[in-house]
Amino acid sequence: MNDEQGPAAGGMEAQGRAAHGTAAQGGAADGTAAHPVAGVLLAAGGGRRLGGRPKALLEHRGRPLVEYAAGVLRAAGCARVHVVLGARADAVRERAELPGCVLVDNPEWERGMGGSLRAGLASLAGTPARAALVTLVDQPGVGPEAVARVLAGYTDETSLVAAAYDGVRGHPVLFGAAHWAGIAATATGDQGARAYLREHFAEVRLVECGDIARPYDIDTEADLVHLE
Repeated sequence: MNDEQGPAAGGMEAQGRAAHGTAAQGGAADGTAAHPVAGVLLAAGGGRRLGGRPKALLEHRGRPLVEYAAGVLRAAGCARVHVVLGARADAVRERAELPGCVLVDNPEWERGMGGSLRAGLASLAGTPARAALVTLVDQPGVGPEAVARVLAGYTDETSLVAAAYDGVRGHPVLFGAAHWAGIAATATGDQGARAYLREHFAEVRLVECGDIARPYDIDTEADLVHLE
């Protein structure tokens, strides 16, 4: 189990400073320092509609779901992976094997995905990352092939790339570093980057993934049938 830890508390600037040393150490140790795109896995949710079971700890293929989701980013080509934790973060650290990942705490996880997105982006401050490829822990139907397609759309720090399913924008989404400040300023509640992407819709390159992925969410008890 990896014990690297990102920001523990405070605003975005403080979180970025707290994560800087850990992220840099991780890159130096595992050879990821020069990779331009970092994977950011949002795994902080408390599973309110799942009886308070954190999604990161749901079992999938015999292990915590967060392990599978982090492995998808690795398999798709993200050498650097930052995992944002919230609900029962200590239990996730204890149970999940996340070698080489930078673990980032979002102390405000109960306020929604927006805070986790801000924490994840802030944790990349001071690293060589020029883009963040953001995935959600509760979408096990989106595998390495779809993530790799979105990753391949990266050109530079102005990139905005999103998976599409039958033409409808979904996850994962790749945000070039030029967009991070704007996203952080608008990501609130459970909206994530939705408002920013609407404002910049003309700049978003959609990559069709409906032929290789199923973008269902694990939100309710009924959705647990998707886990193996």
